Amino acid sequence: MKISTYVKSGILHIVLDGEMDEYSASSARRETDRLIDLSPPLEKAYIDLEKVTFMDSTGIGFLIGRYKKLQRLGMEVYLKNPNPTADKVLSLGGIYTLIPKV
Repeated sequence: MKISTYVKSGILHIVLDGEMDEYSASSARRETDRLIDLSPPLEKAYIDLEKVTFMDSTGIGFLIGRYKKLQRLGMEVYLKNPNPTADKVLSLGGIYTLIPKV
């Protein structure tokens, strides 16, 4: 899993690229949290899932954890570009009731 961030129009974009499973989740958590901590204080964050090639229930836990962290920092959180596979997992898991899509 590769993770990158950038800021555009006052929004923190967190881009995930690769598989989000039990194997990759712990290192993805550490890297994402590190990048969030380095980002400037902003009002919104988009988590971009377009390049996520696989996601299971571990991915839902990962997203909820990042949602809580970003909320504590005062940021609204949205999911962006979920591919059909990730979208199905997120819909079945009810994640969109917590983190809406943009």
